Formats: sequence, C-alpha cells, structure tokens
Amino acid sequence: MQLSPDDFSNGQILLIDKPLTWSSFQAVNKIKWALKKNLGLKKIKVGHAGTLDPLATGLLIICTGKSTKQISELQGQVKEYTGTFLLGSTTPSYDLETEIDQTFPTEHITSETLETARQKFLGVIDQRPPVFSAIKQAGKRLYEHARKGEEVEIPTRKVEILEFEINAEAFPEIAFRAVCSKGTYIRSLAFDFGQAVESGAHLTSLRRTKIGDYSVENAIEPLAFEEMYNIDLKEGE
Repeated sequence: MQLSPDDFSNGQILLIDKPLTWSSFQAVNKIKWALKKNLGLKKIKVGHAGTLDPLATGLLIICTGKSTKQISELQGQVKEYTGTFLLGSTTPSYDLETEIDQTFPTEHITSETLETARQKFLGVIDQRPPVFSAIKQAGKRLYEHARKGEEVEIPTRKVEILEFEINAEAFPEIAFRAVCSKGTYIRSLAFDFGQAVESGAHLTSLRRTKIGDYSVENAIEPLAFEEMYNIDLKEGE
C-alpha cells in the first residue's frame, strides 16, 4: 500500500530491517532523507524506538510525525533476539567490535553444564552492562571511558529473561534465542554465560527479531524503502 506525505506527517510506525554495520542513526537518517527527498516532506519528525549496535541486524522500529509520541511506549516492549556466541574466549566489548583479549578452556563443558547455566539466566537477574555501551556515567558514554582506557565502576541492574534457548550442535559456538525485557544487553548475557560455565564467551552474531507484537518478518531494509518511494514518486509524475 502506497502512503502519502500526509500519512507520514500524521504518523506512521515503520518496521525497518537494519543491515549489518549500519548504526541505528544511519538507518533513521536514510528514512528521513527518503521522506524529504522523494515525498517533499521538508519538516518531518523521525525517531527510532530502541538502538541496535552496528554489528547487530534486525528489527528497528522507526516512527514518523505524530507517532513519535509512542516511542517511549514501544521502547518498553519485550524483545526477542537470535544469534550466536563463542565459548572459550572474551573481548573487551563482549562482541566482535574488539579483538580477543583472553582465552579459556572448554573441554570440561558438557551438555549438563550448559543446561544448568541456561537455567540460571531465566527470570529476573542482576546484569552488568558492557563497558562498551552508550550508558552515561560521569557525564560521558561508557564507551568513551573504555576507548580512553579509563576504568569506571558499572553498577548492575535488574533485567528479566523470559525465554532463553540454546543449541550447542556447533560447539563451542552456541546458537540462542532470547526473549527479554527492556534494558537487557545480549552481549552481557553471552559474557556472563561464559563465566557460568567456568570459561569465557563473546557474542559473534545478533539479530533482533521481535519488539512486542512487531516482527522483523514484516520489515523492509532502508535502501529498499528509499527505492520504493523513489519509484512511486516517478510513477506519479
């Protein structure tokens, strides 16, 4: 269904499938540029309901016009993620953004060890966010402290893991699916899981598949969105 400029001004909730290496800011800017350039919307509010790291892909909810008022509500929705983490090594960022800094044995890990650890992360848990994150402390983002080599004390906070499934067929790589509350860091979940099995772990891939009732299955990539409305505009000329 083709939407008009008025539709976007009055408010739309767009489901965008963020590509790998794109920042959430880049995705929002691409949508905003498409609306301005192709639909003539010189002044339009555009914002997203929950950041995704550049190395993550998947569902990014982008709101336009009056729908930007719903951003806070959407950010509070339960989220679903799928991905992989690798046992036996850690990185400072808990993912592939930084190089491996430590390695650990994995020979002692059994299926029973993995299942016992998995169950520890179900329900309300205390989680410490990664030092490479956008949380502010002492007036700066944590990643700014980290990149300068500054040590900061990061307090834990309570998050809820409603569902946590793992598959160890490609051990030491672990595939997972997690359903969790707002504020949960999947990178921290991977790191903490490594410690729970007396080893180490870091996140190797991450995809957000759902936010509340919204699914990535119904999402469109930013470039496809731009092209769709570019074509529509030309056809209407």
